[in-house]
Amino acid sequence: MTETADGRGEARGTGEVRSAVEEYWAAADAGDWGAFGATLADDVVYELPQSRERILGRGRHVRFNQENPGARHVRVERIVADGEGRQAAVRTLVTMGQEEAHAIHFFTFDADGRISKVTGFWPEPYEPPVARESLIERY
Repeated sequence: MTETADGRGEARGTGEVRSAVEEYWAAADAGDWGAFGATLADDVVYELPQSRERILGRGRHVRFNQENPGARHVRVERIVADGEGRQAAVRTLVTMGQEEAHAIHFFTFDADGRISKVTGFWPEPYEPPVARESLIERY
């Protein structure tokens, strides 16, 4: 269920999940919003429990990330995926200027291998910026 340096022990489907998560973060880090969107299901749901935000749909999820204020870089540190290729937990190191912090994201995949849900736990609770109110719903 966990990754190994040489790929030993990975169940069928795990490699595809790992690749999809790596593509998602690499595209976000590079600002390649076409590639980023290609990793997502049309009806993807992105939830941020700390701020009680929910983003529904591929277009809004892409815009949410594209319009995120401030430059940030994300490095994947660890991916743990189920053997069926349906879920993954990801620990990342997020760098914003001189600050570094860890975040945890849980990914769910649809039958086509696209990301259908992301639940993101960022380092600190926060109130969402007013500028993104049109992209989110609060719960």
